[in-house]
Amino acid sequence: MTEMLLKYFRTKQQKAETETIYDTQCPFCSMQCKMQLIEQSIVSRKKYQTVGMDNPTSEGRLCIKGMNAHQHALHHERLKYPMRKVDGKFVRISWDEAMKMIKENFTAIQSDSGKDALAVYGSATISNEEAYLLGKFARVALQTKYIDYNGRLCMSAAATAAAQTFGMDRGFTNSLAEIPHSRCIILAGTNIAECQPTIMPYFEKAKENGSFIIAIDPRETGTTKLADLHLKVRPGMDAALANGMLKVIIDEGLFDEEFIASRASGFSEVKDHISSLNIEEIASLTGVPVESIRQAAIVFGKEKSGMIFTARGVEQQTDGSASVRNFLNILLATGKIGKPYSGYGAITGQGNGQGAREHGQKADQLPGYRSIENDEHRAYIASVWEINEKDLPRKGVSAYEMIEKIDAGDIKGLFLMCSNPIVSNPNANFVKRAFKKLSFLVAVDLFLSETAQLADLVLPATSYLESEGTMTNVEGRVTLREASFPVRGEAKHDWQIICEIARVLGKGDYFHFSSPEEIFNELRIASRGGIADYFGITYSRLRKEGGILWPCPDVDHPGTKRLFESSFAHENELAQMVPVSNEAVVVKEKTTDQYPLYLTTGRVMSHYLTGVQTRKSSALAARQFESFMEIHPATAEKYNIEDNILVKIQSKRGHIVVRSKYSPTIRQDTVFVPFHWAETQNVNQLISKDLDPTCKMPGFKVSAVNITEVDI
Repeated sequence: MTEMLLKYFRTKQQKAETETIYDTQCPFCSMQCKMQLIEQSIVSRKKYQTVGMDNPTSEGRLCIKGMNAHQHALHHERLKYPMRKVDGKFVRISWDEAMKMIKENFTAIQSDSGKDALAVYGSATISNEEAYLLGKFARVALQTKYIDYNGRLCMSAAATAAAQTFGMDRGFTNSLAEIPHSRCIILAGTNIAECQPTIMPYFEKAKENGSFIIAIDPRETGTTKLADLHLKVRPGMDAALANGMLKVIIDEGLFDEEFIASRASGFSEVKDHISSLNIEEIASLTGVPVESIRQAAIVFGKEKSGMIFTARGVEQQTDGSASVRNFLNILLATGKIGKPYSGYGAITGQGNGQGAREHGQKADQLPGYRSIENDEHRAYIASVWEINEKDLPRKGVSAYEMIEKIDAGDIKGLFLMCSNPIVSNPNANFVKRAFKKLSFLVAVDLFLSETAQLADLVLPATSYLESEGTMTNVEGRVTLREASFPVRGEAKHDWQIICEIARVLGKGDYFHFSSPEEIFNELRIASRGGIADYFGITYSRLRKEGGILWPCPDVDHPGTKRLFESSFAHENELAQMVPVSNEAVVVKEKTTDQYPLYLTTGRVMSHYLTGVQTRKSSALAARQFESFMEIHPATAEKYNIEDNILVKIQSKRGHIVVRSKYSPTIRQDTVFVPFHWAETQNVNQLISKDLDPTCKMPGFKVSAVNITEVDI
């Protein structure tokens, strides 16, 4: 009898349990790990689990963010319906009402103030199809020159440096598979252990294989612990440190004369500049001992192969592009590029940080990494879009400069897609004040973010689980994110929203798309013959091959695993070296008696960007529920700061309050604060408005501050 009952209940339980599996990709960092969401329906409730899938990049690995990504996508605060603001409160409306509201306001603004009174602010988390379509929407449907995106704050320095040096910008010049075999690796301003954990095994394998790893960072991190040599550079002095290494390489005769003579220009000017520098002065500027600079340079110079990777620590400075160029000078001087196990990698931050900067979201760009100021490029894209080239706007301005134009009254309406600029931009208090001046703000998002709260109209977007499309990962590999999870409420895909707005504005004939694949096929044509050539990539190939490295000019092309093997992308086929000053053209803040400490910013493992998504995940929020200030105990003692107390951090722009956290491994002249929190914990309120003059990157990594205990 007991056995019969057990059998009965087991059968009943099996009938009550059903399992559905959804293939997808992680929505967070640039590794774009493949994964599956497993949904188990058990009687009246559902249980979810995210697991990794095998793929060429992360090989089935997931980090803590990926494993818990579904928590924000399924969160009860997801936006499900269009909402307009009435008397300061959001009220649900229909999509037809939302479209009517957009048509009336966009038309009125442009009728009264001109086409460029509207602007578009995009994102590096949206798919290639959506990024392409958003650029087309700005130029064709709105006919405005003002479009830029949040990737300006992330990848502009590295992208500009690579384009200037090599003639093109792809995240990695080599595939990830080469990293374990490189003999010397420089990790400059990157904390991959927390920001891209699933890439770490490539570097751990390199270490096992005998690679000498050099880390450059003011802090000790999980990444620097992997290194054989940690250069604890003073914030903002990366270009000077690279000059010091170059000086040793040149003085010791470790440069590759044959490679330089046949593959690069500008070396003689660099050599003359370096000869005028004093290594002792560089050591004083950087805070790195001469012996350590020499060791790093000699090891890298002597090894047969080597790679250099940069990230935000080097790039988010007012000389970020020049600093990256100087590290590329080291690569070129030693001939370590275009060869097996030798090359450059920009550790992209956002999920589609590579693809989103290739197909038209940038102020000066057209699809395929074409220039909007190049007449030949303009003519080609105009022909693809079936418009008159004369109707194609010229270049606009960078993301932060658009906000300055909002403040000045030049831009009166903004279409904002999947970004949170009042938290992510520098000088954040100013940014918030500027946004409040907009006559009409439309925000497309998953949640009512800090910026969306200021909107006149909010449109609900779909999440990574629901929205199919291609993404281009950190190495330049185009991947297909499958998505079949049911859409929440009345949310719509970003591309659908763009097409519907274009239709009500009378431009629907240019936006007749019924699927992401249709958009991608037009993107393929638009990119054909450009630097970022996707023409040979198709959805069917991506499903079969798991990802393809661009450029891929035809359907029989296997993709390009290693760039610059025989030539660079400049017209003369040479890489361009350039002398770089120890000091930035835009002078960085120096410490003073009033502001005696350097502030630098960055990420923590459990959060992503401004935290809008990860702070909605109970598992991730529990790991790090508030911001903090990392400070050396000796520095804390000097300023009477105990561990784990509330501290006021003040710069010339404002102040925030966070909790102190002792760290005996950070530089004693530096404090560190992560940037994932808003309001009174938003560290970007402390950051200067100054921009890199070349790429318009803000100087997030260097600010002068003072600290005091909060008197409760």
